[in-house]
Amino acid sequence: MSRPRRSRAPIYITLGGLLLLLVGWKSTPQLTTKSTIAAKLHLSPTEPSPYLPPSLHHEAESPLLAPETTDDNRTTPMDLHKTNPSFHLLIPASQKNPQLCKTLLSSFVLAYPPPTLINYGKKFEEDNWDKGSHAGKIRGVYNYLNHKDKIADEDLVLIVDGYDVWFQLPPIIMIKRYHAMINEANDRLRRRYGTEVRRKQGEEGPTEMVPRYSQAVVFGADKLCWPNPPSDPACAAVPYSSLPKDVYGPSTDYDPDSFNNRPRYLNSGTIMGPAKELRAIYEVAVKKVEEENRGRIGDQFVFAEMFGEQEYQREMQRQSTRGTGGRWYEWISNALGGDDSPFSANRTIKNMTAIPGRLYEFGIGLDYESRMFQTMTHSDKDLEFFAHNDSAVVPYVLEKHPNLRGNPFAMPFDIQMAHGPLWFSSPGNDSLDPKDGILLPQSDQLDNLPEHLDWYDVPLATNLYAATIPSLLHVNGDKSLLDTWWPSMWYHPYSRALLRRFIRSTQTRKAAQAAAAGGQTWWDKRGGRGGVWTDNAEWMSWNDVCKKTEEAVFGDGKGAWGWEEGGRKVTNFFETVIVEDEEE
Repeated sequence: MSRPRRSRAPIYITLGGLLLLLVGWKSTPQLTTKSTIAAKLHLSPTEPSPYLPPSLHHEAESPLLAPETTDDNRTTPMDLHKTNPSFHLLIPASQKNPQLCKTLLSSFVLAYPPPTLINYGKKFEEDNWDKGSHAGKIRGVYNYLNHKDKIADEDLVLIVDGYDVWFQLPPIIMIKRYHAMINEANDRLRRRYGTEVRRKQGEEGPTEMVPRYSQAVVFGADKLCWPNPPSDPACAAVPYSSLPKDVYGPSTDYDPDSFNNRPRYLNSGTIMGPAKELRAIYEVAVKKVEEENRGRIGDQFVFAEMFGEQEYQREMQRQSTRGTGGRWYEWISNALGGDDSPFSANRTIKNMTAIPGRLYEFGIGLDYESRMFQTMTHSDKDLEFFAHNDSAVVPYVLEKHPNLRGNPFAMPFDIQMAHGPLWFSSPGNDSLDPKDGILLPQSDQLDNLPEHLDWYDVPLATNLYAATIPSLLHVNGDKSLLDTWWPSMWYHPYSRALLRRFIRSTQTRKAAQAAAAGGQTWWDKRGGRGGVWTDNAEWMSWNDVCKKTEEAVFGDGKGAWGWEEGGRKVTNFFETVIVEDEEE
């Protein structure tokens, strides 16, 4: 009696699945050849860059980017009320020095909001390696965020280190990139972790299907995990970078010195997000430092630990809810080297025990592609400064960086569509009218600027491997770059003239109404040009903070600020002395 013939269908299905996985794994994008890159260089000024996210190929304005008012009544109103979100720039800095002044100058000439210095003038006297200043930075920012009369829940807040950050692109580009990155991140989170049913209004409200996790806050991404231990979730449980797996060639992610590793670790020196979400993050950070008696650790350790805990809990939840098919698929992917779970790496991860009632979900994500924040630790060799209209630089760059797979020479569309670089120091209102608040006299020797300058004309720090031009540079690696790279910033040759122009620009009703409306040129209704606010609501002029830093900041040999052609006493709209009438 013959036995029934066993069906071979399951075998064929299994083999077919293995073949598909193998094909998908092997079909990674190939390294772009030099000829391919060269062929892509001639983009028209209006052609969208292929490396720009699709969400930025249109000009949809957020409430933070409301159009400017045209009313030019010459009285500064005191009854204007801001009805849409503000944009705030917070800079933790306890004392003045030339590096802080470089950060401030870069924010002024690009028309960022008037910076608020956190902890300015505060003395830290603890016996820690940093005298407690890094832990104090957490408390200082948290206290300021809790002034809800100054910062509303929906306001957007940018927090940057005070002594090693330089802005490169204007705030309108920073904000649009933030919104685009948040949308992309939330789409990835929905696809990876799925959705869940939640009630809209408490226990009795209707239900809705929502993503299980979401992101609202962006931190910088670093190639090194420090100072947390290697087995800590901050180092071992965080996601891989969204950059291509071969972005640095065959050694990508296998470089023991980390230069050819993709950035995937949190860096706390650059942060951006809504005030409400940032308050929640800083509240937990303060508790970690103060309630757990860990005052010796700083903000870098704490925020990296929080990100690691968030990602550890997310991945544990994902793996615990996989079905049989999902577990089988991941096992095969891991065997073929295609699994993107950090748990699949042969690394020891310190077990993390979740404490009931404790918050582990913070909505934190990283800027893996350096669109907003270029973190510099072991990444300085990824960058080159060059003007994007200079074809002579192409062979030099390709020779120096043979593993390039993208086209770093294409000007991103959002930069193409922005006003020219000199516009932001005085956005359409460079004024000679005494009613505009400050009387820096025009000078043929000090105020010379090019008649026309385009973004294609100026040298921009470009991340060749991510094919991005970052909005700011965080020079947190080799500190010698703080001096050697500063003259390469596009505004450095014009820095004194740009600062004079910025301070001279209008402070009348037009500016105040733009501030109240959330316009592009006045983000903060407190006002102020060419100076800073402290977290104690004190206004400080450029000279108050940056006197005697001229050579380090301007490097033009023209002398002390305001004394280039002889001194005279000058006051601003707030009756604060900007230039003394005798040099000290």
